[in-house]
Amino acid sequence: MQQRRRFSEKWLLGFCLGFVLAFNSIIYAGASIHEYRNEPFTTQSDSFFFHGGSEGLYASQPKSKDKTNKGKSFIRFDSVTFVRTKESTNKVNEMQQNTGLVEAIILEIKDSKKIGASFNKHDAICCTPILSKDISCKVGEVIIQNNPDNPGWPKRIKTFFEGKNEVVNMSPLSVDINSTGMYYLYFMICDPELKGTIIKGRTIWRNPEGYLPGKMAPLMTFFGFMSLAYLALGLVWFLRFVKFWKDIIQLHYHISAVIALGMCEVAIWYFEYANFNSTGSRPVGVTLWAVSFTAVKKTVSRLLLLVVSMGYGVVRPTLGGITSKVLLLGLIYFVASEALGLVEHLRSINDFSDKTKLILVLPVTFLDACFILWIFSSLSITLEKLQMRRSMAKLELYRKFTNSLAVSVVLSIAWIGYELYFNASDPSSEPWEIAWIIPAFWNLLSFALLIVICILWAPTRNPTRYACSEETGSDFDEEGVSLTSSVANIPDMVERKERMASTATDHTRTQFCFRVVDSCRREDKTRLLKKSWVKKVEES
Repeated sequence: MQQRRRFSEKWLLGFCLGFVLAFNSIIYAGASIHEYRNEPFTTQSDSFFFHGGSEGLYASQPKSKDKTNKGKSFIRFDSVTFVRTKESTNKVNEMQQNTGLVEAIILEIKDSKKIGASFNKHDAICCTPILSKDISCKVGEVIIQNNPDNPGWPKRIKTFFEGKNEVVNMSPLSVDINSTGMYYLYFMICDPELKGTIIKGRTIWRNPEGYLPGKMAPLMTFFGFMSLAYLALGLVWFLRFVKFWKDIIQLHYHISAVIALGMCEVAIWYFEYANFNSTGSRPVGVTLWAVSFTAVKKTVSRLLLLVVSMGYGVVRPTLGGITSKVLLLGLIYFVASEALGLVEHLRSINDFSDKTKLILVLPVTFLDACFILWIFSSLSITLEKLQMRRSMAKLELYRKFTNSLAVSVVLSIAWIGYELYFNASDPSSEPWEIAWIIPAFWNLLSFALLIVICILWAPTRNPTRYACSEETGSDFDEEGVSLTSSVANIPDMVERKERMASTATDHTRTQFCFRVVDSCRREDKTRLLKKSWVKKVEES
């Protein structure tokens, strides 16, 4: 037991350390303000390359030529600075005016093949004297093929080092966005003497309606509608709760807690997105609260499904010895989902994020699979219990719940397949404008399941149709289905139940026979006593 306890403590400690490391990996709460903090350039073919950001941007509205930013979509360079090494400055002549070139290139993703000489079957990105004879380009600059349908794009902005200066500031300017699309910003260097150059500063990206990135903009409206939906559900549940407060069972309090958590979650997310959209920055505190409420609500929702599947409050008054295992699974799930949420929402905002969060997605996916396995295993046992007890009303209730849960699992699997296809598709063909429906679907699915539970276990004047009742005779006490038990043990458990039911039936029949024999003996004794009494009367 001590070794098992030590193993559980080490496992939990490992998850906690992972949570701390994930939190420490968060550099800043980025917004549509992309910050660069002494970031190095990396080698890309024959150039040095730095990815400055990527977002889906909508076209500026036609009547947006006023001095305010309302209705305008743009990318603004704000205090961007390049710093080169001392070794590179020692190799130049201080009398030279331009001693190093850094190019900022803004392009729409569909024009990505117009960067470099790939259109001329070359792998080069920078123009060389040989390539300048074959194609129209300037030696020492990035090769860009202009888009005939959109003159002036991809956009090129040049910044030169002067003399022996180690630092150069980029001119503050804004680039207006006049067509909807996925935009990328690259900083590129073709001069090999500028190896080791770093960048610092920030760029500001804005959509016509605010600073929310293109993929996130519809989520503010979505969470606004979800807030109203949770408010309506909470109001209906509260009125019914108050009306039948004398007949409330323990399960109703758990359902109320999930509804309250859901209301807080969607409300906080709405205000977080609204603040983000108006200011262009994400306060760490508000975002942390939103992520924490989401993790708590997801954990409590899964625990609610699990305890309902175990028959808590319907078949059994308590969970017994299985309570510790349920709470441990819930705690581990909370830590994993909290770490994933922090990494997703408190990092720099790029509409195409990297795959570093895959490490944190896998534990959450595994724990979700554990919940699903345990829930359906528990449902199987609960249905067997109700069928043995001939509790037809409760059996029908749980059959409806099982069918609803099965439909949600099928929809989840189908949606996961679609999500994998969506994320694996080529970025140039990804429909980023509808990408918001991926997180929105999971919120709608959990809300639909909550509505099903509220309907099936709604407070009524006569809660005996789902309230736990004391059973005698053949009832048996089990702790539920253990998370470590195999599904293959279920037939053995069912066979044991049938054996116990058969034994109980035989015992009842034996008791009946004994009662019949006792009744016959009493009748014979009464008959003999009557004859004796009549004989005495006749003699007297």
